[in-house]
Amino acid sequence: MTTATATGALPRSYLCWLAGTQAGLLGDAALYFALGWAASAHGGGAAGLVLTAITVPRTALVLLGGAVADRFGARRVMLVGTTVMLGATAALALAVAGRGAPLWLLVVAAAVIGTVDAFHLPASGSMPRRLVPADRLPRALALRQAGGQVAVLLGAPLGGLLVAVGGLSGAAAVDAVSFGVVLPVLLRVRPREDGPAPAARTGLVREAVSGVRLALGDPLLRVALLLTGAAAGALLPVVSLLGPLLARAHGWTAGTAGLVTGGQATGVLAVAVLVAWRGGSARAGVGAAAGLGTASAGIALLALAADPAVAVGGGTVAGVGSGLFACHLGPLVLGAAPPSHLSRVQALLTLVQSAALVLSNGL
Repeated sequence: MTTATATGALPRSYLCWLAGTQAGLLGDAALYFALGWAASAHGGGAAGLVLTAITVPRTALVLLGGAVADRFGARRVMLVGTTVMLGATAALALAVAGRGAPLWLLVVAAAVIGTVDAFHLPASGSMPRRLVPADRLPRALALRQAGGQVAVLLGAPLGGLLVAVGGLSGAAAVDAVSFGVVLPVLLRVRPREDGPAPAARTGLVREAVSGVRLALGDPLLRVALLLTGAAAGALLPVVSLLGPLLARAHGWTAGTAGLVTGGQATGVLAVAVLVAWRGGSARAGVGAAAGLGTASAGIALLALAADPAVAVGGGTVAGVGSGLFACHLGPLVLGAAPPSHLSRVQALLTLVQSAALVLSNGL
């Protein structure tokens, strides 16, 4: 597989933005753990209700969020969302400190998070294209993926530590501080904004629909969305679901199941760091296909594993494949999207991933 040459350093504005947003992601991951922990005190049904309160508004509003970001500017939408979350997490910290964590408060907090995410995710997803030259986009997205993976790996332990020390109130306060870090970063960066001309603008719902129509009508984007849905539904959740089932079937410990999931995360992170450093394949489609094949081989190895070491190896191989797929398909999608529809295409990508995960988990 031919490797694309890495041409020059990533722009300072992008690195500054990425550092700020990764701080926010780590705070969010810690808060999600703390919310789930607080909800579990009310029972399993309550924990599911809090999770639903996040996912329903996020899924229902994400296409509209993409249209809003394309019309008013991704940076502006992120500024508003960050300000809202700064106030919301600070208010949550104060409310929990004074009144405890009743279920209604957890549901309201979760609904606010899901609603803000619906507008923030498409805007944030389009920012690399607005800040980075096209020839450096694969490395930029790989670095972002690596940072996101680190946030996922550290978020739960950090959340557990914060809950042990200060409860949900402490976790919410730390998340508020992380948004306080992101806000000046967003005020400093100046991305390139390409929106539709005022005369061409229609209603936001129509603009959201036009984004879907454009993506489905473009051969490259259509295939990329189908592959993304297939990977999200058939590959991503398999290790986290299959690992514990295998561990129970073979009488392995919970620690072994955790190592399998950790192997997957390590594989994704290793590939992301390598692509961020050296660049991806010059043929992105081939790289993405190789990733799918590698991930499938890892899952097959995991399914047939009779030894814990083999299972961990299978999870790691699956992670390497998932990382290859994401690091090559992401730049392909973002690079193919018209400048006027960047956030709307990202919104549709988010919706496809979410829907595929929901369907696969239901099955």
